[in-house]
Amino acid sequence: MFIRDVMTTNVVTIPSSTSLADAGRIMEAHRIRRLPVVDKGKLVGVVSRDALDKAGPSKLTTFSMHEISYLLGKIAVRDIMRTDLVTVPPEASVEEAVALAQSRKVGTLLVIEDGRLVGIATTNDFFYKIANPILGIDRPGIRLSVHKWRGIADLQKILGIIDQFHAEIVTIYTMAHPDTGENDFVAHLTIPDSAGLIEELRRNGYDVHERAR
Repeated sequence: MFIRDVMTTNVVTIPSSTSLADAGRIMEAHRIRRLPVVDKGKLVGVVSRDALDKAGPSKLTTFSMHEISYLLGKIAVRDIMRTDLVTVPPEASVEEAVALAQSRKVGTLLVIEDGRLVGIATTNDFFYKIANPILGIDRPGIRLSVHKWRGIADLQKILGIIDQFHAEIVTIYTMAHPDTGENDFVAHLTIPDSAGLIEELRRNGYDVHERAR
């Protein structure tokens, strides 16, 4: 999967001359927390809701509300925007994009192609479009975790038993057990007889538990 598959393309942008007050109104209207700043087609920065809040009334407590409103209408986002931007091309893989975001400790990646801003990918995009489908979030069924399975032969046997019970696989993956560090095999299934499946897996020597979805 590539970053172009998960990025948001209808990006709302503002020029660097936009006032803090207007930037806040635009964020509220579009229900977003970050605005890329573009001047004459060139990406020059990004301003976040947190940055606006830090520059807002809590920092201007000695002023009256009228004075605060006046100042927020005069201060431009160029004065508070972040300019050390983390960018990726649309053909970057999701894996390398996430690794880059984590290494740079940012929640937003700006997607650049031929010098133009073509998209934005945020933490929410990674969760809703990648993590949620992989984990089967909000999908019906049960989630089984099999501890201490021993490679491909066991995997084939486990899948064979699952098939015997006419289960539909929503998603499967492996994940390190927090105590042992060994990989658990995790299957999210829709199945008419989950108790029977668990009993059969245990009868075949597998340590299996039903996990909360």
